[in-house]
Amino acid sequence: MTVQLVSIGTAEDLERNYAEDCVVLTVRGQYRGHAGLRELADLLGKEVRDAEYEYVLKLVEGRFGYLEWTADDGNVAVHDGADSYVIENGKIVMQTIHYTLNVRDPARM
Repeated sequence: MTVQLVSIGTAEDLERNYAEDCVVLTVRGQYRGHAGLRELADLLGKEVRDAEYEYVLKLVEGRFGYLEWTADDGNVAVHDGADSYVIENGKIVMQTIHYTLNVRDPARM
């Protein structure tokens, strides 16, 4: 099985790619399990609405993965997105996510 190092995506993607007891660490806090991932995906979706994402760099070495990404929705841009992963038995068990929001017009948030 190949883990897709991309956004959480659909519920099917979440089930296929993430362990049920996964842990995600971000500057916004700690998120656990599939419910935590859904909460985190909703947060990012609210911060960067309908964005175009670009996956700049994907690296996988054994059970470790690294992803650099950018996103832009016209008002909010992320230039420094970086995720790291630990993969066991074909599923992500641990992830870190870093990104900085660059807001063009705070009134549109």
